[in-house]
Amino acid sequence: MLEKIKELTKDTAIYGISTILGRFLGFILTPFYTHVLPDQGEMGIYNNYYAAIAFLNVVFIYGMDAAFMKYASQNPEETKKKIFSTAMIAITASSVVFAAVLFSAQSLFINFLDIPSKYLFNSPERYYRFFYYLILILILDTITVIPFAYLRLERKSKKFALIRLVNILVNLLLNLLFFIKLKWGMESIFVANLLASLLSLVLLSPDILKNFKWVIDKEYLKKMLVFGVPYLPASLSAAIVQVINRPMVEKLTNYETLGVFSASYKLGTLMMLVVMMFQFAWQPFFLTNAKEKNAKEIFSKVLTLFLVFTSVLWILISLFIDELMKMKVFGISIYQESYQEGFVIVPIILLGYLFNGIYYNFQAGIYIEEKTKYFPIVTGAGAVVNVIVNLLLIPILGIIGAALGTLTAYMVMAYGLYYYSQKFYKIEYEISKIARLILLLFAACGVYYYLYFTSGLTIALKFLILIVFFGMMFLLRIVNKNEVVKLSKLLLRIK
Repeated sequence: MLEKIKELTKDTAIYGISTILGRFLGFILTPFYTHVLPDQGEMGIYNNYYAAIAFLNVVFIYGMDAAFMKYASQNPEETKKKIFSTAMIAITASSVVFAAVLFSAQSLFINFLDIPSKYLFNSPERYYRFFYYLILILILDTITVIPFAYLRLERKSKKFALIRLVNILVNLLLNLLFFIKLKWGMESIFVANLLASLLSLVLLSPDILKNFKWVIDKEYLKKMLVFGVPYLPASLSAAIVQVINRPMVEKLTNYETLGVFSASYKLGTLMMLVVMMFQFAWQPFFLTNAKEKNAKEIFSKVLTLFLVFTSVLWILISLFIDELMKMKVFGISIYQESYQEGFVIVPIILLGYLFNGIYYNFQAGIYIEEKTKYFPIVTGAGAVVNVIVNLLLIPILGIIGAALGTLTAYMVMAYGLYYYSQKFYKIEYEISKIARLILLLFAACGVYYYLYFTSGLTIALKFLILIVFFGMMFLLRIVNKNEVVKLSKLLLRIK
């Protein structure tokens, strides 16, 4: 079992390089944006466009990447190429159709954004131009989905990571060039993203040409649609959970508040990058190991180790991220002072994405037993809860209410998927240990906010909370010395 976990950890680490640096690009650029976009309203507008990209990306993909991996993993090389070609043709053709529909609705989109007149007054046409960039980015990113899934399935994690890293570096350099040298303002973000996405497609073209044939296998197309289409409502609901708080914050407050919320939300997504790097390795791992005799034992242990690791990460980031972002470099704060009031939401967002990681752990049984029809129920419940909590709490608590909407939604989704996965693929998880760890997390979160809103959190108090948290992990027997030593040795042997 340890060797299997080592294999998963190795792939997770490699995927993590590109994922971490990809998100690190966001952390580099977000402080940068707080200085080059000092108007909080502009930051809000930019984030609303990218919330739309995240939401529409789900529609463009409609679960085809997951369906491709499911059926390609079960077949020999020649059949795999046929499935690859079928998926590529289907997703490319549908992208063109979706893009045409989206283009025809451009006025509706701009009206929905409800951009204040003070931004539209000087150059209203540029917001339509941003919309065209949005469509092109969606098309390019969708076309690369199947080739990236192919690299994951073939365990070509190094090539996957290299292409992602090149994309990240180009995006970063172009942002700096367009903002600083060419003075393009907010347009810099979209053009840099578009060119970086185009480069990814070019770098993936050898793998596309190697596996592509002008053929559509109707039988596998039907199977992939049956497997993948339930992902559309499910993924739409998941996208709602992830991005609906942006337009809701704007509608219930204003674009300036949205700008502060969005800038701080990026810091909370540090946990999301860990979840993403785990997910990239986890999906092909459980698909290829499902027939192992001790598969369920392995999957159970993976959840426990994942939770221990992310809990440690949660306490460290929650306690010290604000100190780091307030640091001054050459007399300038990393985050501009006017955005720092939003740091209060970071622990809540981090905890939400930790529960999102638990949700992904429970996906194994649903995939293996082909019960994807339950995804829409689970994610739909999360979306409904998120909207309700946002509506109720944003008027009262502001951006904290929006953050609580994210946390509540991911908790509902994690429990919902646990319920359905256990019905069809029962795994004996270490429930007692997991429950103790989750209670410890919420207790630490409660202490953090009590001190934050009463006496304030000094560095000394933060270190005290950290020491007590680690001490309680041992005292509650969540971890023990032997497990820590064994896991450390395992991780150090990864090559």
